[in-house]
Amino acid sequence: MGGMSEHAFHHPIGIEPADIDHMGHVNNSVYLKWVQDAVVDYWSKVAPPDAVARHLWVALKHEISYRRPTFLDDVVVADVIAEKVSGARAFFTTVIKRGEETIAEVKSVWCCLDAVSQRPARLAKDVAARFLER
Repeated sequence: MGGMSEHAFHHPIGIEPADIDHMGHVNNSVYLKWVQDAVVDYWSKVAPPDAVARHLWVALKHEISYRRPTFLDDVVVADVIAEKVSGARAFFTTVIKRGEETIAEVKSVWCCLDAVSQRPARLAKDVAARFLER
């Protein structure tokens, strides 16, 4: 993983009391919400506004590796890295960190949909390039 973080998009995360489970740390299901929010935020910041308006993203797969528990008062950031774009699919790695410490790492596959027809939509090369040049 070394050296990738300079290309990451940083998405700050706010931890809510409702995110905490009976053991006193963030419930595993909440990490998924963080990843979804972070990837969609990344797309809306990187892509041109007309592309944002024309496309929707749906997650096809998330693979989460939990490394350490997270607590209510933790300051947490999600670093999103676009690995590749292939047709209508985009592959992301989202690393959730507390300071320098990785608390979870998520590999996810997303499908880009045309906002009107809701059918898979291939990303234009110039839009895909904006993802990958970061």
